[in-house]
Amino acid sequence: MFRSNFRASLVLSMFLAASAACQAGNAAFPSPAVDASMANGKGEQTAVIAGGCFWGVQAVFQHVKGVISATSGYSGGEAATAHYDQVSDGNTGHAESVKITYDPSQVTYGQLLRVFFYVAHDPTELNRQGPDEGTQYRSVIFYNSEEQKKIAEAYIAQLNAAKVYRQPIVTQVVPLKAFYAAEEHHQNYAKRHPNDPYISFNDAPKLDNLRNLVPDLYTRTWAAAVAPPSAKTNAAKQ
Repeated sequence: MFRSNFRASLVLSMFLAASAACQAGNAAFPSPAVDASMANGKGEQTAVIAGGCFWGVQAVFQHVKGVISATSGYSGGEAATAHYDQVSDGNTGHAESVKITYDPSQVTYGQLLRVFFYVAHDPTELNRQGPDEGTQYRSVIFYNSEEQKKIAEAYIAQLNAAKVYRQPIVTQVVPLKAFYAAEEHHQNYAKRHPNDPYISFNDAPKLDNLRNLVPDLYTRTWAAAVAPPSAKTNAAKQ
């Protein structure tokens, strides 16, 4: 995003990305032992997660098979403060989030979480992600059902027990109150600005990792973003 001290942040981001990769290691990343069953027929379900700047997280899930749309937005705070300029202060309770609409006959909730933990972000970083600092960049799973809560908590416990990372996972698992879609210019940002230095250094590697590390879930096609017509009509409760 439009950050100050970008060059220093860029060096730090590259270091942290390398550190995260070393933590996860090259061994096969565990699939969730507890997961939803693959649905027999087509349908639509939603998941809301937060893992740092929503530009890159959105882009990752736009390339996951079975994802119908991935929308950048805000969760954790109130509707009145669900605007980028306010969220960026870090005092609204919001986290930059992504709402994923997916077909449960093609991908499970647990498989989405595997991409979230393995590729989309570093779940051991507290209130930051790469060069971005603040509670708005915290790692969160916003569950909308008891089943999602059960799968998320079980997976975190599984990954911690397996010591996949050298540090414990700090991802919060909290109930979803509401998701507010971000302003239109934040939707499809990585797709529209592939040469932006922030995207090149922070997010393009995530897409490479998705393609190389999780090829069974990767698709070259970009899923929709479902950008809102205006920020004033961006509330969407689950």
